[in-house]
Amino acid sequence: MKKLYTFLILGLAPIALFAQLLTPQVDSIPMRDNKKLAADIHIPSGCNQCPTVLIQTPYNRMFYRVGLPLGIGQNVDSSAYNFVIVDWRGFYGSSGALNGVPNRGEDGYDVVEWIASQPWSDGQIATWGPSALGKIQFQTARENPPHLACICPLVAGPQFNYSEYYPGGVLRTEYVEQLDALGFGLSTTLLANQVHNVTWQFIENQNYYPSEIQVPTFMIGGWYDHNVEVMLEMFSGLQSQSPQNVRDKHKLMMGPWAHGGFGQAQVGACMQGELTYTEACGWSDSLARDFLDFYLQGSQNGWDINQSVMYFQMGENNWYQDNAWPVQTASPVKFYLDGNNGLTTTIPSTSGSSSTLVYDPRDPSPTIGGATLQQGLFQGPADQAFMVESRNDVLIFTSAPLFSDAIMKGPARIKLFVSSDRTDTDFVVRMTDVYPDGRSMLLAENIQRMRFRNGFTANDTSLIVPNSVYEINFELPDLANTFIAGHKVRIDITSSNYPRFDSNLNNGMAMYAAGDTLVATNTVYHEAIYPSHIELPLENYTSISEVQDMGSFALYPNPANDIVKVALSSTNTVELEILDVTGRRVHSHTITNTQSVDISTSELLAGTYFVRLRQQDKVSTQKLVVLK
Repeated sequence: MKKLYTFLILGLAPIALFAQLLTPQVDSIPMRDNKKLAADIHIPSGCNQCPTVLIQTPYNRMFYRVGLPLGIGQNVDSSAYNFVIVDWRGFYGSSGALNGVPNRGEDGYDVVEWIASQPWSDGQIATWGPSALGKIQFQTARENPPHLACICPLVAGPQFNYSEYYPGGVLRTEYVEQLDALGFGLSTTLLANQVHNVTWQFIENQNYYPSEIQVPTFMIGGWYDHNVEVMLEMFSGLQSQSPQNVRDKHKLMMGPWAHGGFGQAQVGACMQGELTYTEACGWSDSLARDFLDFYLQGSQNGWDINQSVMYFQMGENNWYQDNAWPVQTASPVKFYLDGNNGLTTTIPSTSGSSSTLVYDPRDPSPTIGGATLQQGLFQGPADQAFMVESRNDVLIFTSAPLFSDAIMKGPARIKLFVSSDRTDTDFVVRMTDVYPDGRSMLLAENIQRMRFRNGFTANDTSLIVPNSVYEINFELPDLANTFIAGHKVRIDITSSNYPRFDSNLNNGMAMYAAGDTLVATNTVYHEAIYPSHIELPLENYTSISEVQDMGSFALYPNPANDIVKVALSSTNTVELEILDVTGRRVHSHTITNTQSVDISTSELLAGTYFVRLRQQDKVSTQKLVVLK
């Protein structure tokens, strides 16, 4: 299984496991300390001197012998570039080169300059690669090798932040376990530094250096990736701190993608979790090739005309561009929790309203999809209805069906007023997009440990007084998602999400150690003096109408083959829409001065649809089945 994981994290299709292997030139590249790194070199036939794409990997360079990335596969001769793939010092073919603590940036510098001196190289080198293969690109660029032209890191930033490993003060269990399984061995160091201390300050200062990146950078990420905030922070730094001559050359693309590494949810793949994004298939490869062609080939392909940020707006499934992220057109809108399990833009006016959940650490709320990494866990968008929302340890708050599209661009902010009968516990928020067919598709999630409610240093931490009310504030990761009209906004509140996050034992004792496991009764308040809410950054948004039923209408025949008749109770003008099961509008029609109209379904595929009628602020919806 580890071998399959490694193939996938490199972006290689599983079918490649059975393909004929490429036969690269194999060489050893000398480093400044006289150690050597193992390298595979792929040179297209007919190439005398070509630019080169360098990939530095801890996952075994030989896996790329099943096929090269960027859509090249085994057709090496179709490439305009040489590919040099190098094992990291201390890994696989370069395991014998380990000599103390490696400086991977210096190793990258030496590899780049060695490539530039080879007879098959024209002296121009770019780097490419996802995750750890992306992080090392920043380390290499920091050393400023003279022949490095540009870098293309995917789902990666150079940072090593406390918040990446301890969001809300809680260890990301599955993430750390997977990194250990891949040979990085971070858990011992992480567990020795459970609070934000001088060790973290030093590490963070050493690993954030946008001012030192002197080459054009094309960062590619995904909204379902666990590195969203890391990438956005680094890109913002590049835009404001890198040298003036390169500052406007950096670009960022954010697609509807997960991190990759296991399953189908790879960067650039059509299928992500339980959803398919046809409009984003292959964009990471095609845009990366445009980037490389522009800087390595001098291609006049319009790359420089693109704005700084290219992002995929999920829900409506369109690509957009802007000069920065988050976009400046989004404004905050608050959705308040209420006593009817609703989310409404109306501030609570009543008192004494609250909701309670019981959390047992021995039976935690399960991780279903999301920004996971661990082998065997589902990645990307997943329906929470069956495995999460059907349990008795969750509080569910849902808006009315949206009367118009709610276009979200940026991070959701959470303010909860809570209490517990224990001295420590956790609160988790999952935000979902509820489809007309009832699916509750996960968008983003985060956690807050109560002892860290005031901060993450040792001096910040304190236990809570049982049954006292506390205010907690935290953010969900940035997102671009349109809640289509007819969909609903939902938040699920639990006190666990395992194995994505460590499960709090509720005993107030030392974390990540054996101890008593206590059941907690946790309360969320939604009243006038404790108005818990979620704040969404929405574009061109005025208000959500609490939708009223406009009255009944008839559809027949239903199921329908070619024609469905819509019968109304009046001759008033109404807007008719047909939506597919994802909520996407596939047909629209204005009905005036009649109580009956025939609608052709000949262009619709067989399946389930929803017919929605609108009349001013009233809406009514019925299910339609189309046969073929």
